[in-house]
Amino acid sequence: MIEILRTNDPIRLDYAMVLLKQAGCYPFVADRFMAAAEGSILAVERRILVPDEFAATAKEVLTQLDAPPVRSSGADEAPDADDGGPA
Repeated sequence: MIEILRTNDPIRLDYAMVLLKQAGCYPFVADRFMAAAEGSILAVERRILVPDEFAATAKEVLTQLDAPPVRSSGADEAPDADDGGPA
């Protein structure tokens, strides 16, 4: 197993796990219960490990963690209040 991510941000951790599971990388969260043992102070970062043969795929998938959000095409957005038409 190889470590591919270390964080104490629960949102980042969960999103990374979703991405890795979808890619079929068989992720494992190490140190999951250390925060409880330490009094839930988030001093111990949790680590995501994957089997060695999935390391390259996992690192590629995790580039999506820091990618900017994809904006919608605008088809679902409400029109502006001032559309330039007659009042």
